[in-house]
Amino acid sequence: MGPVKSLWAMVQGDPVFMRRVNGWLAVFWILMIPVSLMMGWLNSVVYVSALSLWALVSGHWSAWQAARVEVAQMEDAEKRDKEDLVAEVVAALLARTNVEPAPGESSVFSPR
Repeated sequence: MGPVKSLWAMVQGDPVFMRRVNGWLAVFWILMIPVSLMMGWLNSVVYVSALSLWALVSGHWSAWQAARVEVAQMEDAEKRDKEDLVAEVVAALLARTNVEPAPGESSVFSPR
């Protein structure tokens, strides 16, 4: 069961792969419309039930994926809000340079 879980985790973490799979599944189901009509499968309760179940599962899976993305975006936004990038840059500059006011000036922003 370990390799299956590992493969599933890899597939879930790759948005390009997921986009391709979902694109090809959409093409497959679009091509299945005329096939279903010609074969008369739409008159079959079993076939329509299977399609309904597939629609239900794929809809919930899509919503779950979207919720995962929203949670990750929210966590990134919270992380960025907690970081004080400007203070880190200033501290790094002060540590590497010798910044002092020019002689005779009390402040950089003083009027001349």
